[in-house]
Parts: sequence; C-alpha cells; structure tokens
Amino acid sequence: MPAKKARSNTSAAAPAAAPAPAGPPGTGPSLVQRALRKLGLQRDIDFALYLPMRYEDETRIVRLADLRDGEQGQIEAVVLDSEVSYRPRRQLVVTVDDGSDTCQLRFFNFYPSHQKQLAVGARVRVRGEVRGGFLGRQMMHPTVKAAGTQLPEALTPVYPTVAGLAQPVLRREVRAGLARAVLDETVPASAGWPGAGEVWNLRSALSFLHYPTPDVSIAALEDRSHPAWQRLKSEELLAQQLSQLQARRERAGQRAPVLPSSDAATALHAQLMAVLPFALTGAQARVGEEITRDLARDAPMHRLLQGDVGSGKTVVAALAAARCIDAGFQCALMAPTEILAAQHFSKLIGWLAPLLETRGLRVAWLTGSQKKKARDEMSAAVESGEAALVIGTHAVISEKVRFKRLALAIIDEQHRFGVAQRLALRGKATQGLEPHLLMMSATPIPRTLAMSYYADLDVSTLDELPPGRTPIVTKLVAEHRRDEVIDRIQAQLAQGRQVYWVCPLIEESEAVDLRNATETRDELAGMLGDHVNVALLHSRMPTAEKQAVMAAFTANDVQVLVSTTVIEVGVDVPNASLMVIEHAERFGLSQLHQLRGRVGRGAAASACVLLYAPNEGGRVGETARARLRAMAETGDGFEIARRDLEIRGPGEFLGARQSGAPLLRFADLETDHLLLDWARELAPLMLDRHPGLAQKHIDRWLGSKADYLKA
Repeated sequence: MPAKKARSNTSAAAPAAAPAPAGPPGTGPSLVQRALRKLGLQRDIDFALYLPMRYEDETRIVRLADLRDGEQGQIEAVVLDSEVSYRPRRQLVVTVDDGSDTCQLRFFNFYPSHQKQLAVGARVRVRGEVRGGFLGRQMMHPTVKAAGTQLPEALTPVYPTVAGLAQPVLRREVRAGLARAVLDETVPASAGWPGAGEVWNLRSALSFLHYPTPDVSIAALEDRSHPAWQRLKSEELLAQQLSQLQARRERAGQRAPVLPSSDAATALHAQLMAVLPFALTGAQARVGEEITRDLARDAPMHRLLQGDVGSGKTVVAALAAARCIDAGFQCALMAPTEILAAQHFSKLIGWLAPLLETRGLRVAWLTGSQKKKARDEMSAAVESGEAALVIGTHAVISEKVRFKRLALAIIDEQHRFGVAQRLALRGKATQGLEPHLLMMSATPIPRTLAMSYYADLDVSTLDELPPGRTPIVTKLVAEHRRDEVIDRIQAQLAQGRQVYWVCPLIEESEAVDLRNATETRDELAGMLGDHVNVALLHSRMPTAEKQAVMAAFTANDVQVLVSTTVIEVGVDVPNASLMVIEHAERFGLSQLHQLRGRVGRGAAASACVLLYAPNEGGRVGETARARLRAMAETGDGFEIARRDLEIRGPGEFLGARQSGAPLLRFADLETDHLLLDWARELAPLMLDRHPGLAQKHIDRWLGSKADYLKA
C-alpha cells in the first residue's frame, strides 16, 4: 500500500492562547485536578485526544431579526429592562434590543453578578437558542458576555465535563495539554493510510478538531467523515488492534497445565458422555473438540464460548471440566448470581458427583451467603484437592480459598464480572502455571465487535439449538389490554402449564418496584383463585427462601412465579410455557431476549407477552420502540445482538464498567470497517518489524487501559 504525503500545513492550528480565566470561587487546583482525573485527563496526550462533543459559533454577530425560531445565534444588544419575577417561579427576566428586534432573556438560576452584568443600559453579547412564546421571542439561560471584546477566530469547543469543572477552565487545560503534547509519527511511513483521500498529520488533525474554523459546517464535523476524523479513527483502531494482538502474544508465552485428552472408557469424560440423557448437537461436539485441542497445549486457553439462550453451553463446560479432572487437576466455575450458580451446581452434581465419588473426589459449593462452618469445610476440600470441581459466585475468588491444582477456570456470563475479578480467578493458579480460561456468554457477539474487542480471544459459537425446541411466539400488548393477558394465563394453567410474570427492578426506585411486584403477586392470586399457587421471587429475599421458591416452581407446586429480573439467566423449568414481562419498554434488548429464553425449554408451544405502557399520546420512546420491534420480529439471538449493538453502541453493549474494555471513542465499527481491516492487517507487521513504534502507539492511545486486555 503506497504511502500518501501527510498534510503538514498549520492553517488549522489553534489560535494563540488567551489569558487563563480564573476559576469560580472555591475552585482550587486540587479540586480541578480531581475533576480532571475523573475524566481520565492526566497526561498531555490525554488532553490532546479529549475532543469536543459539540461546538458553538461565537465568531460572528447576527441580527436577531434574521434568526428563526429554534435557531442558535449570537447577537449584540442593549438591555432595556431587567427585573426579578416570581411567576411562575423565581427568575431573572431581561429584555434586550439589538436594533432589529427585541428578545427576553430568562434565567432561573442567577446571582447578583448576573444582575449587575445585565443592568439597564448595558451592552452585552448574548448567545442562545431563540424561541417563540406567548410573550414574544425569548432565550432560556443564554451565554452572556460583555460586548466589544474581540471575536474568536475558531468555533468554540464544548467538552464533556463533570461537576466542579467549568468549560472555561477545561478549555484552558485542554489547550495547554495540546500545546505540550508530543505528537510525532508512530505509524511507519511505509505503511500507507486507508482510503484514497487527503491524509492529515496528527497535530493538524487534532488542532483542527479542537478549534475548527467557522467556514467548516458543524454538520460536517459531526458526521466524522472529514479527513481529520479519518486520521484519528485510523490511529485509534490501530492502537486497539496492536494491544489485542500484543496481549495474545504475551499470553502465548505463558505456560499452562497440559490436559491431554483420553478416550478410554474409564476416563471421566467418556463416562460423562455415557450418562448424559441426550446426544450432543453437532455444534456442541465441534466446540468440544476446539476446547479439547486448547487444553492439550501448554499455552493457556483464552476462549469465549458464545451461544444463544438454550444452546447447551453448560454441558460443553461440564465436558471441559471432565477433561481437566481426568488429568488430575481442579476446575472452578464462577457465575454472577446465586440462582445461576445453583442451577449449574444442580446440573453438574447430578451428572458428575456419582462419577467423582468413585475416585474419592467431590463437587464443592461456595457462595457468600454460606454459614462460616460450611464455607470453611468447602474451602478445606478445595485446598486439599478433594474438591475437583468448585462451583459458586464471587466467593470462589475469596482470598481464603486456595486451590491445590487449579487448571481450568470457567466464567459464566463473563460480561458481568469486572477485570479485577477475572484477574483474581486467574491468580489462583498454582505451581507457576496459568489456568486455562473459558468464558461463556448467552449474549452473542456481532462479527464487527468480535473482530475489535475480542481480537485477543478465540471465539467458539454454538449456532445450533437442541432438537425438540419449539419457536417462542412474541406478542406486544399495551397495558390497557391487561385482561387479555390474564385470559391467556388461565388458558395455560388449564393445560397444566406454568407461567412467569416479570416486573422491572430499577435501582433508582428499587423499593417502589419491589412493592409493585408484591402487589402484582397479590393481584394475580386474587384473579386466578385459591387453586392456583402464585409465588414471589426477588433479590432481597434470603438465599434459602429464594431457593425454596425456585424448588417449588420447578416441582410445579407453584404455578405462577412473579419475579424481578433475578430469573434472567440460569432458570430451567421445561413446563413453563408463558412469559409475561411487565413494563417491557423499561428493559434492555439483551435482557428481554434472556428473559424470553426462560420459556420454550420443553416440547410445548410457548409464548412471551411484552406488556408495555404507552405515554399519554399512545406511544413509547423511539429507543424502546426499536427494542420491542426487534423482539417481535426475530427470536435469533445473533440478530438480536446485532440490533442491540446498533441501538446502544459498543460501549453500552459490552457493559464498559463491568468488562473494563477500553472502548472506542471515535471510530464506529458499523461504518469504519475498512479502517478496521487496515488496522488488523498492519498490527502484526508493526509488532514484528517496528516493536518500538508499536509500543509507543499503544501507550499514546491507551495508556494504562491496555492492561485491561490482559484480563
């Protein structure tokens, strides 16, 4: 790929720095520095790469009469009247005249300094959005400055900020950081750049995007197709691909226990295959072989096992655990909730416990809710090696839990665990050997996301459901048709089936939603009659009580289970054929799909009713509508994941806070796939031929965030 000549002019450089504005009263350096750290701004390059979220045009004065309603602009005007009004609430109301028209400025939050600045007769420069109103044209909370000062030469950047960090202070810090930042080339000149357009050097691109000249339309900046944006997106994607590939190579240099496969009839793996009450699907068999090959190598496996709801990930994990135990090592399986961990424990102990007992081994159960005596007993079995398989929640990675020979760590719903937790589990390794790591997810990863965020992983996909599963019919039902839903429930109960009714649980109003679930349980019990047992399940219940409710539902002693999202994953009751999700518009798309997957696990026809509450206009929000439409149109988890990524973007889709993944700030995986292909091709060449430049590039773009990729 031939190199293009990089743009080296400085016509888009930032204008000369203005005198540093004083911070607001009480804003000392320490407060500013703390606020900057919250934004991740510590190094000069951090400031240089901290780009505006939008721009304001303060480079020109316009006539008030030329501004249409809803349009933003900057005027210079004289204050005709200024008073404090108390109707309908306390506010400062100022009338100004720029010679072409008059306008009212309204401020609900104001100080004596505002009143002084806006005294009658003062000439001021005002910027804001003009709106029409009953009392004439007005601006709400506009920006006000003294008239007569020199107009800036570039658009004014507006940056994302936090409390205690005003825009003028943040602009000053960014300007200073950009001026100090070392922005020499880290991409080899021979590499070339993607696309056929003009190529800008990094400093010119950054200066332009921080301080674009007024002749550039703001719309052109926001669509990120400008050559300056292309330069930044290319470099960002390259940094991500370099760090992923570097993490993979570093991991390949580590040593892990070799777990050879054995097909002998006496092997635990073969015995488990013999007692399973079903045959493996083709996908399960294929993925099992991929994992077996990984475990037989002395480099640590780092594999993501993804599959739609009900695709059979647990049995694949059980077979991997059997390979591990066959070789004389221990396996740990960690799940994010006790209900999910308990489901794994129930299945695996039924399959493996009798086989392990003949070898003098056992399955251990570890959770934070255990009594000290039971937890100490289990921990002792883990440390002695008697517990060959350890299943539990976060308690598995407790400092007090010591493994004798841990060789395989399995993490279910891996996106719910933080980086520190995954590192802690890997830190349980013994004899200087890294454990193999198998991460499972029922949220399929779209291809573009896998190419980017999971480039350091091997990905196995269960793309085949076990035979006998019937498609789930999904219906959207408005709240006012609630009686029809009750009729549907009664019809299912008459056939001997069971029903889930899920109420939302939202952290900000948790108590209210729990009362709502309780009221819903009481309401349904009254409607359905004494012969129907309606139970309640939520996260605040004691563990023993939750387990008792689930056991009763599994045994069909409870016919209707009113629950919060605590049943989202891991619950398997084949007789349940109807799922009702109340206020479905409140749930995320992936969560809705997971909940829907609690039914359709038996041979009976199953349905999922999404009960939504439209607003006064009979509609729901645009994002919620897109989610509900996707649920109604497809039951394919991979298509659901693609649409979820489209709706939410990669940051929310991955759960950035949980995963710790350094998310892309500038590039878009849907539209920048050509740039991603370029970065993927260049990354191995740079690591092989220019390792120094590659490391410098990673440090520049990711800094300490690159460590996340090693987890």
